[in-house]
Amino acid sequence: MTKPLNTNVVPTGLVSSKAKLRMNIILLVVIGLYIFSSAMTNSSILRFDADFFKNVWMMFVQLFPPNWGYSNVVMDKLLETIKMALIATTIAGILCIPFSLLAANNIVHNKFLYNVTKMFLNIMRTIPELILAVVFVGLFGIGVFPGILALIIFSLGILAKLISETIESIDMNPLEAIRASGGNTLQVIWYAVVPQVLPQFVSFTLYVFEINVRASVVLGFVGAGGIGLILRQQINFLSYQNVSTIIVITFVVVVIIDYISNKLRGRLV
Repeated sequence: MTKPLNTNVVPTGLVSSKAKLRMNIILLVVIGLYIFSSAMTNSSILRFDADFFKNVWMMFVQLFPPNWGYSNVVMDKLLETIKMALIATTIAGILCIPFSLLAANNIVHNKFLYNVTKMFLNIMRTIPELILAVVFVGLFGIGVFPGILALIIFSLGILAKLISETIESIDMNPLEAIRASGGNTLQVIWYAVVPQVLPQFVSFTLYVFEINVRASVVLGFVGAGGIGLILRQQINFLSYQNVSTIIVITFVVVVIIDYISNKLRGRLV
């Protein structure tokens, strides 16, 4: 016989008192770390005072109206930025193919080669593109070329990782069938691997192209060409109306590129 429920007892909650105590302790520790970090770095949230909002309003007033007569210069540099991203993404997309295959454990059975490739790609991904741009600007001077080199290395690390993981998750039956019929490694890759990963490869490449367009804007701040270069110049000259022109045009163009890229990737995957 089922014991009747005691309706006079009100449950204290779905979480036990021990779990509540643990969560409260964690919350206090997080708050304590925040206060300590704020005090050490002088970056407390209390700095968002009346003076801060007054300065924001003054800058907002100086930004408008945008100087549309400066748009020709902006479009030229923006096209340069898009070209940088396009070249870097294309070269990285080609270079990532062998690295992706070597970093897939279902293609390469040599553990040493597989681990070395994985480690190499991990190292490439840990270096921020901004640091790479600073290094290459120091080696080759100010211009577009250092920015393209930085983006190639940055894109290669991302693309190779994404595509190698895609290769590792493919259906192995077609590969085994081609091997059983006497196919060599190149034939296995061409007839069994490529058809399965090609849509994802194109999708990931378009995604990295979107990232590179945005990253190119930042790279210009360290002299690696593109629209970031004139953005830094206009900020230094306190030409805020030109700055607002750069921001508005860049925002619109990046949104259009993202929209087109998302539509294409949606059709591919």
